[in-house]
Amino acid sequence: MPALVRQLHTLGGCTTPIRLEGHRTEQGLNTRTGEIGAVLHHLDSAELPAGHLLVRCNNRRATRCASCAEVYRRDTYQLITAGLKGGKGVPEEVGTHPRVFATFTAPSFGPVHNRPASRRCRCGTRHSEADDTLGTPLNPDTYDYEAAVLWNAHASKIWARFSIYLRREVAKRAGLTQRDFADHARVSFAKVAEYQERGAVHFHAVIRLDGPEGGDTPPPAWATAELLADAIRAAATNAEVPGPVLGRRLHTFAFGRQLDIRTIRTADLDGGTELTDRAVAAYIAKYATKGAETTTGTLDRPLKFLAELARVHISDHARQLIRTAWHLGGRRDLADLRLREWAHMLGFRGHFSTKTRRYSTTLGALRQARAEWRRLQAAIARGDTEVPATPDDEEETTLVLAHWAFAGTGLSRGEEWLAAAFTPDDTEGKFTA
Repeated sequence: MPALVRQLHTLGGCTTPIRLEGHRTEQGLNTRTGEIGAVLHHLDSAELPAGHLLVRCNNRRATRCASCAEVYRRDTYQLITAGLKGGKGVPEEVGTHPRVFATFTAPSFGPVHNRPASRRCRCGTRHSEADDTLGTPLNPDTYDYEAAVLWNAHASKIWARFSIYLRREVAKRAGLTQRDFADHARVSFAKVAEYQERGAVHFHAVIRLDGPEGGDTPPPAWATAELLADAIRAAATNAEVPGPVLGRRLHTFAFGRQLDIRTIRTADLDGGTELTDRAVAAYIAKYATKGAETTTGTLDRPLKFLAELARVHISDHARQLIRTAWHLGGRRDLADLRLREWAHMLGFRGHFSTKTRRYSTTLGALRQARAEWRRLQAAIARGDTEVPATPDDEEETTLVLAHWAFAGTGLSRGEEWLAAAFTPDDTEGKFTA
């Protein structure tokens, strides 16, 4: 029992871990002679208390695993923060580069119930924040569900087109050709996707102007936040993606008219007139773990059959969006959009968190640092006194032989009870890299 509790405790509260069966052996290795030394450590899944090696699921969805989603959110916060003020291998000088926080929305597909700041909703009601009708169409019969689903399916392409146009617009304002622009400056960004209550995806992004080598080099003198904001407006207006022809209707997709661009300087995101690095990073990270199910009230897993909708409790608006995606997914000319696979996401199949290569560190690097720290802690717990070999060691290193196979997911009822009873609810900051 104590050994099982310790194994479950290493999951840090993950409720749907991956179960692996296999083994891992660490042996000493002389890189000069090729001689393999004694076994340093051996792990066999059959000898573990749970009968398997339990690995965190690392699901970013808060509705699927709150613990792993929190780790993902904190990692995203660290990634965004590093690109705003340095750290994690990024120089602190990036804090002086021109930076803006921009929000890109979808166009209108029909009037919906909302909460205007200075007037009532179009339906004549002043809705509360908890009103279930928010985001639903005033007239479902005239709402353009087809365009709404297809816009979600093309949202990533619109962003890709926008990023190309943005570099062109910045170069134009600097008096440079597109070819010469790469020798003077670079556009770096990090963005997350979020669903509005009506089920349409929109993007929050931190966009930064750097020197030609990214955050390691200062931007040119002409690079200002005002120039960047002006270029963003022009690029967002011109970025259009052609869509399919359905029923003699040619679809084209672009961002909506609501575009919010704010310069990142100081103070608070909500309480002040300017934006801080910390407030922007926290705001973006908050949406990194949310999917369509959080805002729109739809599903958090794919459908195998459309008939499954009859057994789930979702709003009529979300149900109609899913039905539309499913029916469009049956068309051969739309097969590349894979709408049936992503019907539960209302057509959107892009990554929720993306960034340019030079913006900051990566989620992989943060996870690797955390994994190395855990291995060191495990070695200390076993009583190993020798420091693990590093890549700088010329002769002695460690040979790792491992074989793992998938054996299932989740915990047994007894393991669930033990995990809930003995896992402390004080994970604040525990997994932050």
